[in-house]
Amino acid sequence: MIVEMRFKAPKAETEAVIAKAKSLGFSVQPNVGTDKTVIAILGSNTGQISTDIFAVLPGVEHVTRIMKPYKLASREFNPKGTIVKVGGVSIGGNQLVVMAGPCAVESKKQLEEAARVVKAAGAVIMRGGAFKPRSSPFSFQGLEKAGLELLAEARQKYGLPIITEVVDPSQVELVAQYVDILQVGSRNMQNFSLLTEIGKMKMPVVLKRGLANTVTEWLTAADYILAGGNKDVILCERGIRTFEDSTRFSMDISSIPVIKKASHLPIIADPSHAAGHYSLVPALAKAAIAAGADGLLIEVHPNPKEALVDGLQSLTPSDFKRLMGEIKLISEAMGRTL
Repeated sequence: MIVEMRFKAPKAETEAVIAKAKSLGFSVQPNVGTDKTVIAILGSNTGQISTDIFAVLPGVEHVTRIMKPYKLASREFNPKGTIVKVGGVSIGGNQLVVMAGPCAVESKKQLEEAARVVKAAGAVIMRGGAFKPRSSPFSFQGLEKAGLELLAEARQKYGLPIITEVVDPSQVELVAQYVDILQVGSRNMQNFSLLTEIGKMKMPVVLKRGLANTVTEWLTAADYILAGGNKDVILCERGIRTFEDSTRFSMDISSIPVIKKASHLPIIADPSHAAGHYSLVPALAKAAIAAGADGLLIEVHPNPKEALVDGLQSLTPSDFKRLMGEIKLISEAMGRTL
């Protein structure tokens, strides 16, 4: 359940609510705002007690019982919405954030050329995979630590924060040393050991939707990270598997407004993985922005024909530059900045 404290309630009254919850054997997660504090009371048997137990306490304005399986990711826990800050970039506010770069780090030359291109076009965060979980064990698996080192060098040279995927709990601390945002791929959305480990980190994380998961399952997975104390979670819609085979995955545009209603977490979209083909990426990217997405994660390669991973869905530098111009017009129409 969610306990909403009164406007500028004294700290002692908030502490009394927390103490009461703990005395009943519950866990608590306070969300302390500038003027108001909201407390999530967590436990499998919270439904067995009356909300009046907390409603009668001094300083309590309202108590809401949340019947959804996700708690910390719910809009009730943070009605104003979460803004995740990465360097000078804010994700979840008025600014639309574009993260772009190659699917996989292949070489220093390739990565630096990609960084130069995406920055010049207006991207504010650089993407690149160092560890690549592939469907086949014979496919390129990434440069691993050497790839992380190249990403760190590109960040220093071009001034772009870096996002990369982490695929195993044992890698979390290593990857965190080199990048600014951790990415959890679709295959790992319900890797709860990985999510728990990331929850211990005090750094932003992008949680991609699983390729066959519902929005509720997605938000419940986000709770694993939030429960560990990491509040900087960004959701990413990247398409789900349906009966349709004309695209790589089916881009669930409707999940964007659904998330906006159900959760306080920012949401971005990955049109590249949904489309599977570069010709479809611009349309999906623009649709996501129009639907209310807070940003995009787009694959851009200096020469897609030579890409070791996902060249077919990667934009060329010229295509990306053109798309950024089109996105700017849509963002202005939506009352947002790019």
